[in-house]
Amino acid sequence: MFTKYRLYALIAASTLLAAPALAQETIKIGVSQPLTGPVAAAGTYVANGARLAAEQLNAQGGVLGKKIELIVEDNKSNPREAVNTAEKLILRDKVPVMIGAWGSTFTLATMPKLQEYGVPMVVETASSSKITTAGNPWVFRISPTSRMEALAFAKQLQSFSPAIKKVDFLAVNNDWGLGATTEFKNVFAQHGIEVGRVETMSPDATDLSAQLAALRETGSDTLIVTSGVEQLTLAIRQASEQRLKQRIITTGGSFPEPLIENPGPKGYVSTHLLFFSPWTADKALHPEIAKAYMDGWKQKGYPFPGLTEGFRGYDAVLTVADAIKRAGKAEPEAIRQALWETKVAGVNGDVSFIKDGPAGKESGQNEPNIYIVQLKDGVVSAQ
Repeated sequence: MFTKYRLYALIAASTLLAAPALAQETIKIGVSQPLTGPVAAAGTYVANGARLAAEQLNAQGGVLGKKIELIVEDNKSNPREAVNTAEKLILRDKVPVMIGAWGSTFTLATMPKLQEYGVPMVVETASSSKITTAGNPWVFRISPTSRMEALAFAKQLQSFSPAIKKVDFLAVNNDWGLGATTEFKNVFAQHGIEVGRVETMSPDATDLSAQLAALRETGSDTLIVTSGVEQLTLAIRQASEQRLKQRIITTGGSFPEPLIENPGPKGYVSTHLLFFSPWTADKALHPEIAKAYMDGWKQKGYPFPGLTEGFRGYDAVLTVADAIKRAGKAEPEAIRQALWETKVAGVNGDVSFIKDGPAGKESGQNEPNIYIVQLKDGVVSAQ
């Protein structure tokens, strides 16, 4: 006799059997970003940019007829947590590809897990040269190295008046900050520019008065600052308060957005190296892509200056989606191979990869565009 209890049992069984099938209706992409901790502002912007790209792609039908499912994990601005995050995404969530992990230190810590489990990762922010020279064939970086950034900046040296003759450095004390300092020092030496004092700051430092006091009487005309949004803002604000004589130039693509609504002293100028400038988006290589990104960002109600960071996650998702489409399947090795054939029009410009690192173990490195803007009295303008 077919009772209602048998009917319930059949429904329950069919639900259990359907669950794996339903789970396969999406294509998972793992995202590791610092959503808490010292660089949480930047990591959150990148994650939001990634979500925006996935949403727009899904509205167009997704990839291979399936929706993109982003699984975003917080690496807490900590290299150990970045490792834990990678293992969660790979082992628990079974992602076939990752995006991450914002900082060079977090990314370098994650990289051995990519090799151990055979999962590719698109690096959207980190700039240490070690990332693509370490011999990890699962790494594909769309952001510029610190050397690329320094070389691009060198082409603009003649535009500064008065001329740059002696430079000090204030850098976050990690792979990113120290690596950027080394690369910029090398480029300045090649152009006959004297290097003065180098000061460092811990990633979680909230008072830079001691470092700035040490830089006050060095006789340098320029101070290069490398850190995230929070510390850039702090450094510029405290430097203006201490009446530091050096012009401030920030590297790494981060922008001190709080200084737009709450500027420093009137007339104080800071210069910033960015990888996307929303204030001059019409000059982007693909203005239609930049517009789609900016329009979507605005609809979400995200802060305008955050566009300078969010595009990293946006372009990373576009890159991964292109690779999955080329591969014809969401499997790690197939995606890795397809990434070598990448040709994506992104917010920053064209994304494609050249080989970097030891023969047979090369990583992929993109050659991004770099922009220079100035901030004065809450207003941003092109350099």
